[in-house]
Amino acid sequence: MSNSDIDPAVLAELAPTGTLRAGINLSNFLLVTGEAENGDPVGVSPDVAAEIARRLGVAVQFVTYPSPGALADASDHDEWDIGNIGAEPQRAETITFTAAYSEIEATYLVPAGSPIKIIADVDRPGVRVAVKDRAAYGLWLENNLQFAELVRTETIDASFDVFVDQRLDVLAGLRPRLISDVARLSGARILSGQFSAVQQAVGTPQKNVAAAIWLRDVVEDLKSSGFIAKLIKRHNVKGLSVAPLA
Repeated sequence: MSNSDIDPAVLAELAPTGTLRAGINLSNFLLVTGEAENGDPVGVSPDVAAEIARRLGVAVQFVTYPSPGALADASDHDEWDIGNIGAEPQRAETITFTAAYSEIEATYLVPAGSPIKIIADVDRPGVRVAVKDRAAYGLWLENNLQFAELVRTETIDASFDVFVDQRLDVLAGLRPRLISDVARLSGARILSGQFSAVQQAVGTPQKNVAAAIWLRDVVEDLKSSGFIAKLIKRHNVKGLSVAPLA
C-alpha cells in the first residue's frame, strides 16, 4: 500500500494513527452478511471500508455497532473515522455524507383483510405503523408522515412481534426483510412500490472537511467502475442495488 499520492490533510483527518477506523452497522443484514474467523464483519459495507483504506494506503480497523443509531451517536466521540450507514437529515447534523453507494427499497406490509391498498393509504389518522426505532427508513417516516402513528421498537424482530401482537395496521421495513415476514402471516400483503429508498452512504465527522471531499469522489468512482456491483454479486445480496451516480 502507498499513500504518497494522497493529500496529507485527508490522511491526517481519516487516519491520524495510521489506521482507518471504519464504523460498521451490524443490524443491516444486506450490507453485513457474515463474520470472518477473526470476528471481523463480512459483506458489502466492510468491503467498501476496506477498499477506502486500501486507497488511502493504510490498514482498516472495523468498529462495530448493533444499530445505525448507535453508530451515529458515536460520531462526536472519536470512535470511528468513516461510518457506513444510511444518510438521513438527522444524522447529517453531525456527519458529512457522500452520495449513496447503494439503495434498499423500503415499503409496507399489511395484514389479511386490510383496507390499505396503496402506499398513500398509510398516512391517515388512526393508522398505526410498527417500525424499528432510528432505522434510516424509520427516520424518513418520522420526517414525512403527518397523520399515521409510529410505534417504535428496539429491533427489527421486535417490530414484527409488535405488529402481530398489538394487531397494528402496518409494518414498515426493507422489502427483502418483509418478503420473509409476509411468508409467516397468512393473507398478509406487501404493498407495491416504495415510500423511500434507504441511501447507504459513507459518512465522516463534520470536522473532516478535506476527507469529505475525497470520500465523495472515491464513492462515485466505486459506483462508476462497477466495484459496488461486483460486491453485491460476490456476496449474493438480493434487494440491494447500486445507487445512481451523483
